[in-house]
Amino acid sequence: MLDCTYASQHARGVVAVITESGVEQLFECVPEGLRELAERGVVKRYRKGTLIIDEGSSGDTLYILLKGSVKAFSSHVSEREITFSIDKAGDYFGEMSLDGGVRSASVIALEPTICAVVTAHTVWQFVETSPAFARELIKKLISRARWVTQRARDLALLDVYGRVTRLLDELATIAGENGARKIPERLTHLAIAGRVGASREMVSRLLKDLERGGFIQVEHGCLTLQKRLPARW
Repeated sequence: MLDCTYASQHARGVVAVITESGVEQLFECVPEGLRELAERGVVKRYRKGTLIIDEGSSGDTLYILLKGSVKAFSSHVSEREITFSIDKAGDYFGEMSLDGGVRSASVIALEPTICAVVTAHTVWQFVETSPAFARELIKKLISRARWVTQRARDLALLDVYGRVTRLLDELATIAGENGARKIPERLTHLAIAGRVGASREMVSRLLKDLERGGFIQVEHGCLTLQKRLPARW
């Protein structure tokens, strides 16, 4: 039977538990192969800004996003931060600790968020009976490893400008006949800095120079690449 217990949390603790019924519609966004696993979990609600997972803590649960979005990141005492991923409804996170190890990153709710929280024991039982999910889990782990490899390569071989322009090129989509490419996601300078492993001040300087040169346009917080970005800054 589905456990429909909701937990509202502040940054580090449950402050209220609310029991509700009729939440089956929340599972509609979850891919069919993942829905059966999600229905075996405990449904929890998190406020915007809640630290759902704290890097370095122990944990043996998988979180399946039913509503909202989260950011996986690591931070330093210097207040520098690097963003690993932004996950939305239908995604899942926390799989890197299914082996019983400590959490490799922190995860924070970017907006009011609802997750189905599944224990590692339940996940491994499901893996044994669902080859499709087992393949999906392996693919996701491979994707994580590939991302880490690419990030290590970028940090070692590219300067900050190279990392910023690579990110902009990856996020931009074709917007019109003139070849301009718009980035649909609203990105602050701090968010870009977190994704490329740089300071916000450096990112701000680079973007300002690109804007002065007519390479990018910033309007209502959205970036548009007006033309091909120069290879070097």
